[in-house]
Amino acid sequence: MAWKRMVLEIGMGTDIRGGDSTKAAVRALRDALWHNSLGIADILGQPVDSMRVEVTIGAPNPETVDKQQVLAVLPHGTGTVTCVEGGLTIPTGRDDGSVTLLAHAAAVVYMDIPEEAHR
Repeated sequence: MAWKRMVLEIGMGTDIRGGDSTKAAVRALRDALWHNSLGIADILGQPVDSMRVEVTIGAPNPETVDKQQVLAVLPHGTGTVTCVEGGLTIPTGRDDGSVTLLAHAAAVVYMDIPEEAHR
């Protein structure tokens, strides 16, 4: 058996007024995942919780993202979250200095498949 990359899902999320990196990151991962209905595990005859998902979040302040909240979005399998500099902040134009914050998510799904299946 060998872990093989099966799927890449990409999404974007925002916090319109609060500038909250975690809120935007959670929404980005939901955007990436909720537009798909993947039958990869079923096709390979494996349980859906056998998937391994590597999530990368791009946010303006990556150190402020709560990785556990992002990880909790995954409906199946196990995962890891890595946060990197990215995304975007847009001033709202208010006097309070608030911003709209955009985060991006990439979720790579891996499955442990027999060696002969990928030759």
